[in-house]
Amino acid sequence: MRVRTLLTCLVPLLLLACSSTPSAPGRTAQQPAARPASSDKAHDVVIFALGLIDTGYRFGGKNPDAGLDCSGMVSYIYDRAAGIRVSGSAADIARRGREVDRSGLRPGDLVFFNTRNAAFSHVGIYIGDERFVHAPSGSGRVRIDQLGARYYAQRFETARTYFD
Repeated sequence: MRVRTLLTCLVPLLLLACSSTPSAPGRTAQQPAARPASSDKAHDVVIFALGLIDTGYRFGGKNPDAGLDCSGMVSYIYDRAAGIRVSGSAADIARRGREVDRSGLRPGDLVFFNTRNAAFSHVGIYIGDERFVHAPSGSGRVRIDQLGARYYAQRFETARTYFD
């Protein structure tokens, strides 16, 4: 099951990495340029995150051997996969990132939710195709969920990037 989940996630990423975006004909100076494609570091973050699927949850956890919570997972992955130091709560991580429009999400960006009646109380790593990896307390395991799933769609707050 774990291999199938990884393959399901990796195939769209590989296709995305191999694709090119045609230039927009007739684009004027007033129209903003699209965000560049994800960086190599961002893709490394996604691959590393996928490798932690099924890791146990632990409140305050910052290490996969002992268990991870959502912010600990993000901090651990960003440090190990991209050499980017992010720390603190999900809200702390949100305050330091650069805001990204949901329509401009790229693999490796962070997605934030209000899951405890508190702004930015949960964070996950966007992996593409409207999916994200996170460490929810309810399931007790790092897993993949859909941004469009009713629970997360109703609680989505913002996205942030630490890339480009």
